[in-house]
Amino acid sequence: MAEQYGIAGGTAREISASVESRVADGTLRPGASLPPVRRLAGELGVGAGTVAAAYKELRGRGVVVTLGRGGTVVASAPAVTSRRPPRVPSGLRDLAGGHPDPGCLPVLSPPRRVEPVPGSHRAAPRLPALEDAARAWFARDGVPSGSVTFAHGALDCIARLLTTELRPGDAVAVEDPGFHHLLDLVPALGLRMLPVTVDDDGIRPEALRGALRAGARAVVCSPRGQSPLGARFTLERRDELLSVLRDFPDVLVVEDDHNAEISGAAAVTLAAGGPARWAQVRTVSKHLGIDLRWAALACDPATLARHDGRMLLTSGWVSHILQATVGDLLTDPAVTRLVAEASSTYTARREALVAALGEHGIASHGGSGLNVWVPVRDESAVVNGLRSRGWWIAAGTRFRIASPPGVRVTTATLTPAEAGGFARDFVDTLTESQAVYGG
Repeated sequence: MAEQYGIAGGTAREISASVESRVADGTLRPGASLPPVRRLAGELGVGAGTVAAAYKELRGRGVVVTLGRGGTVVASAPAVTSRRPPRVPSGLRDLAGGHPDPGCLPVLSPPRRVEPVPGSHRAAPRLPALEDAARAWFARDGVPSGSVTFAHGALDCIARLLTTELRPGDAVAVEDPGFHHLLDLVPALGLRMLPVTVDDDGIRPEALRGALRAGARAVVCSPRGQSPLGARFTLERRDELLSVLRDFPDVLVVEDDHNAEISGAAAVTLAAGGPARWAQVRTVSKHLGIDLRWAALACDPATLARHDGRMLLTSGWVSHILQATVGDLLTDPAVTRLVAEASSTYTARREALVAALGEHGIASHGGSGLNVWVPVRDESAVVNGLRSRGWWIAAGTRFRIASPPGVRVTTATLTPAEAGGFARDFVDTLTESQAVYGG
């Protein structure tokens, strides 16, 4: 069996590296079983403890999981790969990517002149003007802004927060369905995911309590513009969640408010409710441009110290050229007007599709953000059926852990005039699917 899968090595490190390379090149695919410890040890001529140590290392790195009597298998989203979306076939209308409409974005204008500096920026990593703008951005929505810092995008920031607070094997409560890149990131950090169900008002309080009782040391959630469901917190839901969190004061609460300016929903955040350990991350890629890999972080003082301490040891700071570019955009009145218009446009497009589907009796979710989530029985049948009609949408499996199937439709470029045609094609696809699969 070792020869069958190309597993080799005489030490735990060599064996784990061999398995990891086979996963990375696709020889061992998600769900594939690895040989039992004693069998592989015999085939490689090493002790069982050596193979057990290799498997333990692979589990800690999120490459494999152990299923009790089911043995050790390659993880559904192994940390050495990423659930990248498939290429959009030629000639299809792309409604799968989750990206903003380029027509709703400003033209980027980097600063014309940047003076050289002696040494590094570690002593003063943040431009004062952008720090002031970030504080005002958070304070506008009631988020405490006494401790603010920067990072290279939301996932960079979240990864740093989790790795400074947790240790390999610790559990993180995540939305289900949720952001697929986060669902890949958590196991890649050697952490366990505890899924928390989501409805139109955000994560469900009883599900969150269950995850916290099961040992989650951090929770990552979106207060609005949640992907893929489009959920947004209401005041009632926010208060219910804060009530749950008060019983777990040591848990780090991370809010990803990446769609703050174009979600089409009011700011209702857990951060404003006073949890003991908290952080809110905001980015500008959705409303100013996907090439602006910058994030603002507001958090409690202890979290800020840990985040910045780790960052200073690694990347050090966010490029001041990037900071100057973002600062100019955030304070430009013309850009502010463009973003407000974009928010209205995205809301109209999202609501048009929800209404068009509803006219055909198709339930969907899309209370905020750039996407609409449609529950379906067979994701592949719907994706392939719409592909044959010229549409490319995202199968929900990339976004799910234990939640029911569905598909995600990005409405950022789907005009209200086009929504009716897409809805009719969706209905025809469902009809064909039901005929093939027996209703």
